[in-house]
Amino acid sequence: MLNIYDVAEKAGIKKEYVIPYGLDKGKVDLRINEELKDKSNGKLVLVTAITPTKAGEGKTTTSIALTDGLHKIGVNSLLCLREPSLGPVFGLKGGATGGGRASVIPSEDINLHFTGDMHALTSSINLISAVIDNHIFQGNELRIDPSRILWKRALDMNDRALRSVTVNLDEKKSEPRHDEFVITVASELMAVLCLARDPEDFIQRIKQIVVAYNFDGEPVKLEALRISNAIYKLMKNAFNPNIVQTLEGNPCLIHGGPFANIAHGCNSLIATKMALKLAPIVVTEAGFGADLGAEKFLDIKCRVGNLKPDAVVMVATIRALKLHGGVKYEELDQENVDALRVGTANLKRHMENIAKYDIPVVICVNHFASDTDRETEELIKFCNENNYEVAFCNAFMEGGFGAVELAQKVLETLATKESNYHPLYELNNPLKDKIDIVCKEIYRAKSVVYTEDALKQIADYEKQGYDKLPVCIAKTPLSFTDNPKVLNAPDDFAITIREVRLSSGAGFVVALTGSIMTMPGLPKVPAAVKMEDE
Repeated sequence: MLNIYDVAEKAGIKKEYVIPYGLDKGKVDLRINEELKDKSNGKLVLVTAITPTKAGEGKTTTSIALTDGLHKIGVNSLLCLREPSLGPVFGLKGGATGGGRASVIPSEDINLHFTGDMHALTSSINLISAVIDNHIFQGNELRIDPSRILWKRALDMNDRALRSVTVNLDEKKSEPRHDEFVITVASELMAVLCLARDPEDFIQRIKQIVVAYNFDGEPVKLEALRISNAIYKLMKNAFNPNIVQTLEGNPCLIHGGPFANIAHGCNSLIATKMALKLAPIVVTEAGFGADLGAEKFLDIKCRVGNLKPDAVVMVATIRALKLHGGVKYEELDQENVDALRVGTANLKRHMENIAKYDIPVVICVNHFASDTDRETEELIKFCNENNYEVAFCNAFMEGGFGAVELAQKVLETLATKESNYHPLYELNNPLKDKIDIVCKEIYRAKSVVYTEDALKQIADYEKQGYDKLPVCIAKTPLSFTDNPKVLNAPDDFAITIREVRLSSGAGFVVALTGSIMTMPGLPKVPAAVKMEDE
């Protein structure tokens, strides 16, 4: 493991801008931006994936592998990833630092407390809640309606018991009321951190957050609570991107980590824009499959940050495609060319969707030991028939050497194919039209059904002047539909929008479908229990 100053030097970051957290991790002081401001931007490569399955796809592993692979062929690149949340780390997913020889280190530190960003966010989120309830207790000058408080307390842990709670039970001067917790990474404050251009923009954004409504039905913004400076002090160090290294000693910026359903699922704009000034090629990823993370990266983050992605890597595995083709999970190790052929419909749909943004795409197939020659040949045949660029990756076992083919294919694509990126929809469209476009163009829903509550909420937000915001659709990552059990690439289905929420500070409107939870629960055997055997 390299000293963090040596890692920073490889990224072109001078020692004076490194804030060390021990010998193996650190933060990059934002003062560096003044020195970088006149440099031209490098090329931006987004790593996304087919619809995720329990068979595994390896999006983060591929992002790390591509970075190491580029360095192996002598091309300087910089990796930008999201910070893991303790909830999934101890829940179903486990760690989020890659796998095998394609990992970022120190993995355990990154997955757990890291440099304190999640603590700063959680504390800031709960400070806002505490001040709201105290304001009501102390006389309620703003006439906040306790039944219409929008801001939720947070905990960076999967805890289903906190989805519905009662507060103020023994408080004589306050009426008991229903409340709920969200996981830290699902809070609007995380989205604000990751979409803010700089600390000053962060402050302006949080002031615009609608935290409640008063008794007259008028929005109460955080600015009225007069705590934006206190939040800034809590968050001050969290604005600086974190720097770590891959197993092969290549630099990686890890900063911010919003969920890709309730929020936009990308690392911070601050880190991405810094990386683009530092390196000729920047590799980043977006959460879940391309229908969620990539769509939000392209329609929200790129629009807000004026980013112009140059290429997309679409991650797939033969195992996952066979699962989409109808094979039972327990039988994925058995050869099944017919099921693979059926499952390619999922890959094709994601490829068609990215094509709507006019960005060149390279398919990356992560190899598993169970992949047979016939299955591999069938997938190559499918790609050739559809004129898809494809590369195979075995970085889990071989590190950067196993990603050389992918790195060369991405480099070739950047050199020979032009990106004419544009968002999917115009911001001037009404909110309902924007939701319909994503549901029909990306998910391929036949129709979009709105509950009465959702229609009323949309009308209210448009009346309040929020009609020009992009939309962020909260949907299961496990299907193109709002039903997680429907695999592959279905066509004849409806998407139901049950609720619409405003994230005025982040700058988007969230449309909730299905049974999306903002506070996940733990599985029957949590990853925390499995750690007992390590």
